Order: sequence, then C-alpha cells, then structure tokens
Amino acid sequence: MTDDSYQERTGRFAAMLIKQAAWPAAVVIAGDSVAPLVASARGGFQSPLAVLALLVAAASAVMVLGLSALLIFDALLFRLMASHDDDASGGAAVDDLLARMRLKPAPSSSRLLDDRIAGTRRLLARQRIAFAIFVIAFLTAGFWMPR
Repeated sequence: MTDDSYQERTGRFAAMLIKQAAWPAAVVIAGDSVAPLVASARGGFQSPLAVLALLVAAASAVMVLGLSALLIFDALLFRLMASHDDDASGGAAVDDLLARMRLKPAPSSSRLLDDRIAGTRRLLARQRIAFAIFVIAFLTAGFWMPR
C-alpha cells in the first residue's frame, strides 16, 4: 500500500467513525429526553411492560453513548495513524500513546491496519445492536402501549 493510499484509507475510516458515533448518540439523547413524556401521555406508566421498556431504553441508551464515546476515541487514534507515513509508524504511535495513557501495555509487535479496523468494526456492531435495542424499547414504551 502506498503512503498516500494508507493515509487516505485511514483518514476515510476515521471520518466514517465520527459520523457513525454521532448520529446514534444524537438520536438516543433526543429519544431519551422525550420517552418519559410520550409514555406518560399514552398512559404507559400504568403498564409494567412500558415501565420495563423505559428501563431497557435507558440502559441501552447508556450503552450507545458509551460505545459512541469509544468510537470517537478510536476515530482520533485513526487520525493519529493517518498523520504518519506508513502503517508501521502510525501503529507504533498509537501503541505508544495507549501505553503512555496506561490504557494498554506496550505490545511486542504492532498490529496491522486491517486488524485495527476489524476490531473497531466489532465495536461498531455492538453499538448498532445497542441502538436497535434502544429503538425497540423506546417504541414499546411510548407508542405500542394501549391508552
């Protein structure tokens, strides 16, 4: 991979991560701010299922926001990698930063860009699952309950 394509690919992935972290967080914040009002207006607080759905929505909202924060952090790490000329020096810079922050011990060998992207995609999949749980619980609590 040439230096320009490495930097371009890493930069594009970081930009995609920021978008994928921002919109679910915005939807969750907006949804969680109106969920109790919607459930209350529809008489949902008299239904144990609606109260349970609100609790599940709140818990999954916390998970979405936490995973979004992790994705933003990963995006910043990928931007750091993109500021270097090649995979080896970018990975070494990220590993050094994580070791100095005491988040991860210094590895004996640096991981490849594809391995790092695969790990971040797993984190992205977890965020999407938590977001789906939030949407289902939110709709159950607010809109599918009888009056």
